Amino acid sequence: MSEPDVLTLCQKQDAFGRLPKERREAIAQASIETFGRNDYKGASTDDIARAAGISKGLLFFYCKSKRQLYLHTLEYLYDKAIEIVADDDFWEIDDFFELMIYAAQRKMAMMRRFPWALSFCIRAFYPEHRDIKDNVSNWTWRQTDVVFKRFFANVDWGKFRDGVDARHVFDMLIWLTDGWVHQRRATHGVVDVDVLMREFLTWCDMLRAWAYKPECLGEARGGPRTVAGAHGGTDGEETSS
Repeated sequence: MSEPDVLTLCQKQDAFGRLPKERREAIAQASIETFGRNDYKGASTDDIARAAGISKGLLFFYCKSKRQLYLHTLEYLYDKAIEIVADDDFWEIDDFFELMIYAAQRKMAMMRRFPWALSFCIRAFYPEHRDIKDNVSNWTWRQTDVVFKRFFANVDWGKFRDGVDARHVFDMLIWLTDGWVHQRRATHGVVDVDVLMREFLTWCDMLRAWAYKPECLGEARGGPRTVAGAHGGTDGEETSS
């Protein structure tokens, strides 16, 4: 059986999915901050309801459980990322590495729009609580297949050297990012998106030099290859709990 175009964690047409956009976004943004500040167990649904401007009873009418609320929040952020990243300019890029860089830069913009999104996403990528661990881990890793099939349709694969698997290169960039974040978490360091972006640009240049045919290693095309708008504070995550 082939993979679906979209993988879902929860029913889109349940009570939460039928909410007016403003109410749904208020709950989702309150959840992003609360689950970003705290691990799953320590996140308070009282705090989420209060920040969203609703009662706890109404919150649990829309989302039957804390687990369901968390899954809805994760899908909300994923949908927002797609909305921000896959704009008109995205679909005009046919170079694999420039597409990866453009997507990374757009994700940085999203992290600035939702200050606790980075912390939430890191916690989601390394789930620990039994209520969400298996479900979220399986969804996250299967999502890479869906993303590769769905968003790289316009890439010119002819730039890759014979014998180089573009999907393997895609996975290598994910593994490098994962390893960098894991190291920061292991040493209780700060995950700063500007530092990560500079590292990501280096990894792209290294892999491009290895993966592309010599005649395709000219000037990089696409968007600006700089890390703009460096900030501190909420753009990094203190990884100690």
